[in-house]
Amino acid sequence: KKLFTSGRLLVILLLGISSGLPYLLVGGTLKLWLKNKGLDIAVIGFFAFVRLPYTFKFMWAPFLDRWVPPFLGRRRGWLVLIQGALVLSLVGLSQTQPELSLWPVALFALLTSFFSASQDIVIDAYRREVLEEEELGMGSATAVLGYRLGLILGGASLAPFLSDLMSWNHVY
Repeated sequence: KKLFTSGRLLVILLLGISSGLPYLLVGGTLKLWLKNKGLDIAVIGFFAFVRLPYTFKFMWAPFLDRWVPPFLGRRRGWLVLIQGALVLSLVGLSQTQPELSLWPVALFALLTSFFSASQDIVIDAYRREVLEEEELGMGSATAVLGYRLGLILGGASLAPFLSDLMSWNHVY
């Protein structure tokens, strides 16, 4: 009964969505955008490097665990800082013009990936700290559901659909 009345699970769901959304925005959705701009397949394939931060996030996880921002505590403080940086990097990505120059696209996509991977670290730690022992299973399932919803919003169907209605810059 307690599992379904916990406001913490709603927060976990929303954090899961915010975790899944940028993952596809710098993956398949970015590649689709570049393809629609007429870029060569070799160039598009090169953009796979922007997702490397997800592979190496274990390297800076200890820093995020040990250093405490001066406000809102360790987890919430990092979430505010990282999500702010993530929003700025996505706004930067939305302002790029891939057909004119790929360097800004690569830079903002890499920054988005880095901040998204960092957000994943903090969200996982936050979830473990705020949930009771008996909530951990439901919390993990809720996080995965949110992540999958974020993936749908970020690329599986919504972003390509919206790109037919508006520019890719507006989608981002």
